[in-house]
Amino acid sequence: MKLAKFKKLKFQSYKPGKYEIPNLKETRKIIKLSANESALGASSKVKAILRNNVNTSKYPDYTSKLLRKQISIKFKCDANKVICGSGSDEIIQMLCQLFLSKGDQVIVPEFSFLMYRIYASISGARVIFSKEKNFKISVDNIINKVNKKTKIVFLANPNNPTGTYLYRNELINLRKRLRKDILLVIDDAYYEYMKDNKYSSGLKIFKNTKNVFILRTFSKIYGLAALRIGWGYGDKKIIQALNFIKPPFNVNEIAQLCAIEALKDNKFINKSIKHNLYWSKKIKKNLEEFNIYSNKVSANFLLLNFNRCKLSAILFEKKLESRGIILREMNTYGIDNHLRLTIGNSAENKFFLKEVEKIFKNV
Repeated sequence: MKLAKFKKLKFQSYKPGKYEIPNLKETRKIIKLSANESALGASSKVKAILRNNVNTSKYPDYTSKLLRKQISIKFKCDANKVICGSGSDEIIQMLCQLFLSKGDQVIVPEFSFLMYRIYASISGARVIFSKEKNFKISVDNIINKVNKKTKIVFLANPNNPTGTYLYRNELINLRKRLRKDILLVIDDAYYEYMKDNKYSSGLKIFKNTKNVFILRTFSKIYGLAALRIGWGYGDKKIIQALNFIKPPFNVNEIAQLCAIEALKDNKFINKSIKHNLYWSKKIKKNLEEFNIYSNKVSANFLLLNFNRCKLSAILFEKKLESRGIILREMNTYGIDNHLRLTIGNSAENKFFLKEVEKIFKNV
């Protein structure tokens, strides 16, 4: 029997962070600080939904109407310009399906969320990488990579995995310098954590701009990563076309209900922001005592640089894993001698700092 032919896939697939440690003593609890998940879990309003009986025998609303309405109320935007997806990943995939054909080109920063390049490659487009400056996205270098085949520019702001970000005026400058027929996609996944007055979210800046598309997620500060839900915001014609190609029941009922309640709980969101700011600063300061440096506090993670440290990133990672702590390796992203640390809850952060001190006592 002959196997049917399928595409030859020549790009690197997504490699998620570790979630288990082989050969670790079973009595030791694993602390996972590798996936930029919510430090405080989910809102009590979300937990109340999960405790209630939800009808699982009926299909969910395929338009996510109530959720889109709540999004429009929360962010003062047009519900008809919102599309919901099974994570923002699915919306990235649909954008690539809608806009890209073989021979087209997509520009992404050299160190950026891997799914931009993966879905663009699957669509047959060529991925062009723009160089960063000290791990920060460079507007000039993006513009220098533009040619007549460029269809989309993807960027996250703040950027994952570097934690750096563009100021409001830099984003506006980028959009002005790009050709009008190039779609600028701005991923606002970590915007809630930002406290810099020079920063503005993509949604706030470009809410009424036709050639900018905004991505948002419920996986980070809202703590709904397991439910796989995100949303996008763009011109009505783009949204109509995306709705035409999206799977009919792509966002499940429980995810929709939980997302609605998560948006309503401002108290929980503010608590999460304060927690992240406090622990990011504390961890950053503590690690600098051991010559481990990182980006300016921005999102819910730090990119740790070991170039001046007595230990390499690989050795430090191994020592942490022997103590049950998982960080995100950065070789997958092409960044040598670095690790990415997610800010955990208070107990996890205290344990991490305590173990770091023990490690360097023996160095």
